[in-house]
Amino acid sequence: MAAQPASPPPTRAARGRSPWSTPLAVLLVLVGVFATGAGLGRTVGPFDWTDASTGSTPRAAAPARTPATRPVSLSMPAIKVTAPITPVGQAKDGSVDVPPVRQHNQTGWYDRGAVPGEPGRAIIVGHVDTKSGPAVFYHLHELKPGNRIAVTRSDRSVVTFKVDSVEYFDKANLPAGRVYGEEGPPGLRLITCGGDWVGGRTGYQDNVIVFASLVDVRTP
Repeated sequence: MAAQPASPPPTRAARGRSPWSTPLAVLLVLVGVFATGAGLGRTVGPFDWTDASTGSTPRAAAPARTPATRPVSLSMPAIKVTAPITPVGQAKDGSVDVPPVRQHNQTGWYDRGAVPGEPGRAIIVGHVDTKSGPAVFYHLHELKPGNRIAVTRSDRSVVTFKVDSVEYFDKANLPAGRVYGEEGPPGLRLITCGGDWVGGRTGYQDNVIVFASLVDVRTP
């Protein structure tokens, strides 16, 4: 039997079993990725998934962006998190990649999408835990509407967002139309795993997604 952690990982009702004594699901999911673990065949990423709610059509994956300025650090005072940000792309299975498990206190900016503070929805992902304990986004589910999130960019500008909502979604039924998009006002999506621990390639059953909107951009 798996040993129970000192404090349980975040779940919808704090009822999930700890994966710390079992293999970690290395990749997070976005708009249906990790569908293989749900028995749905090849996983799909944000560029080849059709969002039934919007009627959008699939398209080929975009190359990595090379913006003049990129996010380098993330701060969430409400949950006492300050963490570096590194660019991540798409994994081989089409999912959004994440930093290596050995860098579990580092977050990853999805470099095929929007830059924080620019038009569109920027995506930052992070691990919830590892086999040995909590990781950078372990307390992400504790954010509340109105909490501030600050992203520092490579030009030393600081982009501030406010949390609009924190929501759970089954990994096979993520709302792509709300999560991803290169158009519209600047927004931020923070994503990690949550819900019940089901093991296998799926890991946690759900994704925890923080939806946040732009408040301010402060230049040096």
